[in-house]
Formats: sequence, C-alpha cells, structure tokens
Amino acid sequence: MPTELRRPRIEPVHPPYEPEVGATLQAMMPRNSPVEPLKLFRTLARHRPLAAAMTSLGRFVLGRELSLDLHDRELVIHRVCARCACEYEWAVHAISYGARAGLSPEQLAATVTADADAAVWSARDGLLVRLVDELHDTASVSDELWSELERHWTEPQRLELLLIAGWYHAIAFIANGARVEHESWAPRFPDSAQ
Repeated sequence: MPTELRRPRIEPVHPPYEPEVGATLQAMMPRNSPVEPLKLFRTLARHRPLAAAMTSLGRFVLGRELSLDLHDRELVIHRVCARCACEYEWAVHAISYGARAGLSPEQLAATVTADADAAVWSARDGLLVRLVDELHDTASVSDELWSELERHWTEPQRLELLLIAGWYHAIAFIANGARVEHESWAPRFPDSAQ
C-alpha cells in the first residue's frame, strides 16, 4: 500500500513549533534548506533527546569526517533503503544526493530492481551492492566478500560501510514502523516489474 494512503502511527509535529522543537528541527536540516523540515525529522522531534542523538550520528554519516566518497556512501544508503522497502528515505536521498553522487537514473532504479551482477554496476559498485545484500540477509559478511572489499576500501572505510548499512536499517525501521508519510516533492520507487 503506498505510504501516503496510510495514516502515520506517530503524527509529526506541525508549525508553529515550540522554540525548543524549532531549534531541534533547525539542527537536523541543512542550512538554508528550501524545504520545510522533513516529516521524518518532525516525527523524531516527538522525542527530542532521541532526535538530538540521531542528529549527531547523522551529521557524521553525511559529513566531511567520513572518509568514504559520496558515491559509495549513497549507493550503500540507496540499496539499504531499497532492501528495507523504505521508499521514504530512498526518495529523500534520491532527490537530495543521487545526481551529486554520480548515480544515474538507471543506477538509482537498479538499487531497487536489480542485483549486484546487473550490467548497470561496475565491478566495484557491485561489491557494495553485495555487501548490503549480505548484511541485510545474514547480518554478516562472508570471508570471500570481505577479501574483495579489502582491495578497494581501507579499514576505516570498511568500518564506515558497516556503520552506514546499520544506520540506515535503523532509519528504515523508524520511517516504516512509524509510517512516516512520503514527502510530496520526492520521487517514488521505480516499478520493479520494468
């Protein structure tokens, strides 16, 4: 059932915001954002200590301290969201980061519709798709895949890949479990039958 047809289980806060809530939301959004605070953030604002904790880790995952490049980070995020059927977060990242990360429309669609061996992926990108799939399916990484990852990513980068996969599982669980409504400006999942 499309997200917008279901009522949210936790209603996001609505403006006008109390000053503390407004400050929480401002901290969660990029500076000078042209859109109102995301519905996910407005849902998290129902629990301000949780929102603050998530903001801190979210800033690390999306920030400059991360040693992974934008492409690798976003490919992992998109695949995790797709595997978790979290259209909400997949769409927010597709519109916000997809093109900047060098993900073509075909590649964005393939995060939802294709496997790691699809022609749209380079061998290196296919390793990231395999990593997400193995973590999603087994909560682990095979020795064979880990050896292949070692050839392309440093030890700190491999730790970051594991963190991002786990972090976006948490985001997906919140967005799906709370039934956060789709943002009106965000794209939808591609039709997997195509």
